[in-house]
Amino acid sequence: MGKIIAIANQKGGVGKTTSSVNLAASLGVLEKKVLLIDADPQANASSGLGIDVESVEIGTYQILEHSNTPKEAVVKCSAPNVDVIPAHIDLVAIEIELVDKENREYMLKKALESVKDEYDYIIIDCAPSLGLLTLNALTAANSVVIPIQCEYFALEGLGKLLNTIKSIQKIHNPELDIEGLLLTMYDSRLRLSNQVVEEVQKHFNDMVFETIIQRNVKLSEAPSFGESIINYDATSKGATNYLHLAQEIIKKNDIQ
Repeated sequence: MGKIIAIANQKGGVGKTTSSVNLAASLGVLEKKVLLIDADPQANASSGLGIDVESVEIGTYQILEHSNTPKEAVVKCSAPNVDVIPAHIDLVAIEIELVDKENREYMLKKALESVKDEYDYIIIDCAPSLGLLTLNALTAANSVVIPIQCEYFALEGLGKLLNTIKSIQKIHNPELDIEGLLLTMYDSRLRLSNQVVEEVQKHFNDMVFETIIQRNVKLSEAPSFGESIINYDATSKGATNYLHLAQEIIKKNDIQ
């Protein structure tokens, strides 16, 4: 049975999509079967893996509406062993359309029942908000990875997200765990970066991944070529970091 991991933080620009795409690609390279679900209307995870989002006819919107099955929405991409359920800008409307529906928080969970046994890992790239889309992702997930940028406002909003996770555990998904806090955009030359790492590790101890994602130009370039960092430059720091993260997650979950 596949493990469903949501990558969430309501703060924008912390490396959610970069982490979703490259963690999925790294797990794929390590011979795990992966499904990446793009649950962000900006559809950057989809375009970052070479999918033309304008031509998407069946995607996350349709599976949340239950008008199509996840199998019908799956698209192949350039990353080995990775399938993608892409997003389209029409996903913006789902928040409004689900409001009146019964069990609206469980739409994604219900949709994934049919495919979760076919993958080792299902990664959900969440939108930068705590709206219904993210709520659906966290209700469907077994665990959540929280990317934290190594910059001044790093911990701003983290308390709110952790409170949201607590209330989801209480009301919708008692099995939801925190997979880990992932420090991103780290620059060892900056005192501030080092201070943020120390602060987060001091406060959250074992909840923080050992792997730290370093600031890396190649990581920024890869999406414009529609490729993961593994395909774009397997020798870069970014590729090494995400491979280490994937290994850490596999080890943690004892999936050999």
